[in-house]
Amino acid sequence: MIESFADEFGPEKIVEVYDPRVKLRGFVVIDSTARGPGKGGIRMTPDITIEEVFRLARVMTWKTALADLPFGGAKSGIVFDPKKHSLEEKKKIMIAFGRALRNIAPKLYIAAPDVNTGENEMRWFVEGNGSLKSCTGKPLDLGGLPHELGSTGFGVCWATIEATNFLKMDVKSMRVAVEGFGNVGSSTAKFLSEAGAKVVAVSDSKGGVYDENGIDVQKLLEVKKSTGSVINYQGGRIISHEEIFKLPVDILIPAAMSDVINEKNVNEIKARIIVEAANIPMKPEIEEILHKRGVLVVPDFVANAGGVISSYAEYRGYDKDKAFKLIEKKIVKNTRLVLKRAKKENVKPRDTAEKIAKERVLKAMNKI
Repeated sequence: MIESFADEFGPEKIVEVYDPRVKLRGFVVIDSTARGPGKGGIRMTPDITIEEVFRLARVMTWKTALADLPFGGAKSGIVFDPKKHSLEEKKKIMIAFGRALRNIAPKLYIAAPDVNTGENEMRWFVEGNGSLKSCTGKPLDLGGLPHELGSTGFGVCWATIEATNFLKMDVKSMRVAVEGFGNVGSSTAKFLSEAGAKVVAVSDSKGGVYDENGIDVQKLLEVKKSTGSVINYQGGRIISHEEIFKLPVDILIPAAMSDVINEKNVNEIKARIIVEAANIPMKPEIEEILHKRGVLVVPDFVANAGGVISSYAEYRGYDKDKAFKLIEKKIVKNTRLVLKRAKKENVKPRDTAEKIAKERVLKAMNKI
């Protein structure tokens, strides 16, 4: 199986973990440590696979290289459905996972939050691992910069602004749809709304809401917090999760799971710009279809690098203000660099971004 995706860059290690006492089943893919310890979050879903974790780890290899951080790429996955288990069970599994990775974290792998994990899960991971350096995204009382501060969404916002500037458009006249309203999606919507964009649609796992006149994002955040879903927002109309991809918007931001833009909906998309807040929200062949149609796609490891930049800031001991200034600076610089070079070379932004990242990784590997 490894041979199906292994290449000159990695993966360097695949570690499978099983602890029958707490029914833990998980794995870590360390794709590359050429530039530093592998950096990547812990994803907890019931159907996570090693192949998906590898794809995510490879994204992290390119993301850290493009952001010019002294990290490599890695990712981990735990087979777990939070909806079917208690918080106490989740805590035991995270502690066990941290304990199981003592031999590789933080020396070869530094964890972080991802789908279904946040600052509390990082606290438990540290409890099991024994080292505060074993992960980032920790609670403030552990010296962390939790992802709940919205670092990834803040970066996505700036990538979106740069994309509109690149096309000589004004973000304040843009209609935006955000698929996914967890930490990344909600903070992206918040920061874009504050920047003047008109957020007209959002969705979560239970459905979505659409209002062509614009959604009150602050009110929506309160509704989500108090009721658990955006579908309880008063205003606009309720839509299905799938309908959000078909709306007449200028900017579409997938901010949840992998492969949500696929062969079933790619031809329904009307957006001029897609900013990938989620990791691997579409496969390469789907992105190629959109590129040929003239849709500008800002790749995940360019757009959502705010989280890993914040991780580096936490690693260096920066406070929130210094971290957010660093995120803005790097996201703006990298998005502008990628889009301009892609236009000059007449290729997809992803091709250019990967080329830059590969050059940096190969240099670290002493191969160029």
